[in-house]
Amino acid sequence: MSKIVIALGGNALGKSPYEQKEKVKKAASSICDFIEQGHDVIISHGNGPQVGMIKLGLDTAADLDSNIAHFPLPECTALSQGYIGYHLQNEISRELFARKINKGVVTLVTQIEVSPEDPAFSNPTKPIGAFYTQEEAYRLMAENPAAVYKEDAGRDWRLTVASPKPVNILEKDSINTLLNSGFVVIACGGGGIPVIKKAPGVYEGADAVIDKDFASAKLAAEADADFLYILTAVDRVILNYGKPNAKELIKLSSEEAQGYAREGHFAPGSMLPKVMAAIDFVSGRQGRSAVISSLEKAGQAAQGLSGTVITG
Repeated sequence: MSKIVIALGGNALGKSPYEQKEKVKKAASSICDFIEQGHDVIISHGNGPQVGMIKLGLDTAADLDSNIAHFPLPECTALSQGYIGYHLQNEISRELFARKINKGVVTLVTQIEVSPEDPAFSNPTKPIGAFYTQEEAYRLMAENPAAVYKEDAGRDWRLTVASPKPVNILEKDSINTLLNSGFVVIACGGGGIPVIKKAPGVYEGADAVIDKDFASAKLAAEADADFLYILTAVDRVILNYGKPNAKELIKLSSEEAQGYAREGHFAPGSMLPKVMAAIDFVSGRQGRSAVISSLEKAGQAAQGLSGTVITG
């Protein structure tokens, strides 16, 4: 059977631990459909709402109590990997048991190397954490000149960090070993913990957020997967989204997808990174396919009844 990477959007997992528990049940059912068919499965996930919630909670506590430390962003990403993985492990294991499938499920805290020369570091674009007034933001930047705060869509100011491209997955050998040993692996959560190489074997966390879709494409390439499923909020990629002449796309070559992207059909903050990540993955070798689909219709997408398929 095939080797599949399934990328779950962070927004599809809810905005609180309680909401997430319920949403993960649906995700587990879709994931186990693939496992039941005999495929080897790796799961990645976003953490946009979750890491912001963690960062805001810890920053608020530290502002109120000097005995509580402010947590750096890489550590917040690691925390999000742990608790999202915990929920996914529990629900996938429960669903596998109900289907009488004997497979272990493991979450791997995953670091992804990024380049300190990535141009994203000179142009931070990803807002995270708490909102501040302009006066507070200027004070925080004066206290820490390396920090960048920007106004976020007219809703006061937020810490804004870089979103560099993934270069190397440090735990790739462990991921492949676990997968080849029969485990369902959850890895590269939240785009992975971004780290910069300081010396051979020495890495340091970076104040950045790696896009989940690009990290998932890198994960799928390192695992030499046959399919990358990017599960999001829409059933298919749509041209002219929200307009009277909207058109669902069922199958695309990577060249066609590139053309639509150049023409500006896909929003930078939503569908564009998914399409570009799919193109990166399928361009790696012949025979690969990427599927962009809703979580609810993932099973139908596996049968070719839903989703947009992008091939090399």
